[in-house]
Amino acid sequence: MNNPDTTPDIQMDSTALYREETFTDNRIGTIRKMQPVTADGDDDASREARYFGSAQLMTPAGPLPVNFEVEANSLSEAVAGFGDAARDAIEKTMEELRELQREQASSIVVPKGNVDPSKLGGGGLQMP
Repeated sequence: MNNPDTTPDIQMDSTALYREETFTDNRIGTIRKMQPVTADGDDDASREARYFGSAQLMTPAGPLPVNFEVEANSLSEAVAGFGDAARDAIEKTMEELRELQREQASSIVVPKGNVDPSKLGGGGLQMP
């Protein structure tokens, strides 16, 4: 049984609600318009709508989803800015992947357990 002292308080913020609308060209990607709404579901004119794009980057390992914000004040601006925002997001994603590869390549693998140093070759590593 859950202890009330350790269960997180799970509450939605009624002042930060959005209605999501999805637009696609069925070819390149999708734009999601996040329309701010009040707790009653009416449009909230005190906050700006936000636009988010998504596309898939084909890699040797398969499709990689790429999600990004598109700076725009209208759907037509979001459509016009989709390509530049997608390119920026793909470049950032590729740089992050290259960094992960560099980190992986430079990591040292240390065998677990009791290892006979004579079987490690050359350096005669000693395990603490």
